[in-house]
Amino acid sequence: MGKLNNQQVIQSITAAFGGKISVPTEPYGLLTFETSAENISEVLRFLKEDKVLRFNYLTDITGIHYPEQERSFGVIYHIHSLSNNIRVRIKVFLDGDTPHVPSATTLWEGANWMERETYDFFGIIFDGHPNLARILNVDEMEVFPMRREHPLEDPNRVDKKDYFFGR
Repeated sequence: MGKLNNQQVIQSITAAFGGKISVPTEPYGLLTFETSAENISEVLRFLKEDKVLRFNYLTDITGIHYPEQERSFGVIYHIHSLSNNIRVRIKVFLDGDTPHVPSATTLWEGANWMERETYDFFGIIFDGHPNLARILNVDEMEVFPMRREHPLEDPNRVDKKDYFFGR
């Protein structure tokens, strides 16, 4: 087959999943597509276990929050085929009231801490995770600090006043 490229990857994934994935894009050459929480486990397993694609390395899982959108939370997966030297980004957008997505720990043990961090900062629940608990913030914390629900700075901080900077 030669060197694997984005077109070959998207042909394989489209043949396997058809309408279960969005129309792919290639920002900065990185193949990116969306799928649903219902399909993400199946898509990740296919990409990892396919004999040609072999996306065997989970680079990162993280979250995003767009409170102005209907599906306001997103989970972003970056996976890498080391043998083919190609990367893929997969996005799953979730309802803001119930941000649940299946855990990827059944495919990659390394997903454990990535999912815990995403839960800790965004409050996204990874169903089936073996120990979904805070990992960096204190257990007593009641908010999720990366959600765009809070002002970026305390407006009452006096060290940020313009007159301290000659303005």
